[in-house]
Amino acid sequence: MIRVRLKFLSIALLAVTFPVSVWATNGYFSHGTSLAEKGLAGAGVAYSQDTLAAANNPAGMVWQGARYDFGGALFAPMRSYSSEGGPFVPAGGNFCGGGPCPFSIGNGDQSLDSENELFLIPQFGYNWKLDDNSTIGVSVFGNGGLNTEWKDGVAILDNGAGSTTPLLPGTFGDGTAGVDLSQLFISTTYSAKISDTTSWGVSGIIAYQRFEAKGLANFSPFSTDPDNLTNNDHDSATGIGIRLGFQTEISPGIRLGAAYQPEIDMGEFDDYAGLFAEEGDFNIPSNYTVGLAFDVKDHGVLVVDVQRINYEDVPAVSNPIAPLTDFSSCAAATGPGFSGVGDGCLGGDDGAGFGWEDMTVVKIGYQWQDGDMTWRVGYSTGDQPIPSSEVVFNILAPGVMEEHFTFGFTRQVDAKSSFDFAVMFAPNNSVDGSNTFDPSQEIEIEMDQYELAFSYNRRL
Repeated sequence: MIRVRLKFLSIALLAVTFPVSVWATNGYFSHGTSLAEKGLAGAGVAYSQDTLAAANNPAGMVWQGARYDFGGALFAPMRSYSSEGGPFVPAGGNFCGGGPCPFSIGNGDQSLDSENELFLIPQFGYNWKLDDNSTIGVSVFGNGGLNTEWKDGVAILDNGAGSTTPLLPGTFGDGTAGVDLSQLFISTTYSAKISDTTSWGVSGIIAYQRFEAKGLANFSPFSTDPDNLTNNDHDSATGIGIRLGFQTEISPGIRLGAAYQPEIDMGEFDDYAGLFAEEGDFNIPSNYTVGLAFDVKDHGVLVVDVQRINYEDVPAVSNPIAPLTDFSSCAAATGPGFSGVGDGCLGGDDGAGFGWEDMTVVKIGYQWQDGDMTWRVGYSTGDQPIPSSEVVFNILAPGVMEEHFTFGFTRQVDAKSSFDFAVMFAPNNSVDGSNTFDPSQEIEIEMDQYELAFSYNRRL
């Protein structure tokens, strides 16, 4: 029996660790991982229900006993951008402070939709009982990611002499542009009861991420390492982290939960050392969640979570693009084969980035029991992390979602088996602002999202 379970576990791990591209929904983090929590808009730090709950709160695993959950989601993000106005040609040269200055996005008005609108995101969890008061489990899931692919469009570059070059193909004038980031967590969790109503847990996390960027060669004068800026296929990095959690019943029918994950120090993306600040450093930001769960009469539960994602931990994500327009921060190269000089250049110690701010998300869900069915609804809201001053670079990463509406259910098949189902809709949201490199031009980035998720669950 043990060999069969280990064989099943190995096959499942192989299936879910196959790299996938994914666009997440709170910045680049997922709105929820556990299928039960997905139906509750991601809430459940105080009320765990399956073996993927470790992604939210490791302390909840001990209440799951011996079981496994295997499933996945079909995720459909609809990304687009539009530009209006331009090109602006400064008399006598560029306005960037001394070097060649790109550029206008499109020739006048331009509107594009990203390719790749459907992604499969698998996940798996398995929990073993050590004794009546402790368990150890493995959860494998996508932590988050992002993907864009802009195949068409044109750009216009200022040649530094008061005129512009001809139209160049691609959003940034270097053909198809976009990025592809995916993050995978393999989380091993120990959880134990302190009492009949209180538990704690810790997850050791092996984090794997991979990244690719395309179509950015016209930023080469602003890069400390132009050879490692763009079009280098996928690069990967790994890191080790932890997540800590706590759950307790503070009074009959009211439970409190909290979890914290420190920043995970990842290996550098060496092939993109000329794009990300600190020579390709791209850590996973710290985040924490606190929440409550309230029993409602005999068959209902109301859950409320507040999640904080500290994107400002990671310079590659949070540094603004402004240093590229400041000659004292980044002196752009003036000829081929040269690199930008200054800590503010792409890849520098204070290198320009995407300008993301920290994000706080409030998640509310309600579930109720009706015979063999458990029904769920949820809603989450939070201010998206991209300021209007940062729209031009975030054409690559338009993580602008703010609201999510969810619905789900569990269908009990027999005493040990069940199926989970969840759907999510994130209505269209957008951010607009001036093109950093062409003040006469307005750019708008926008997205809406859909997700359908399913899992099979079995107690052992």
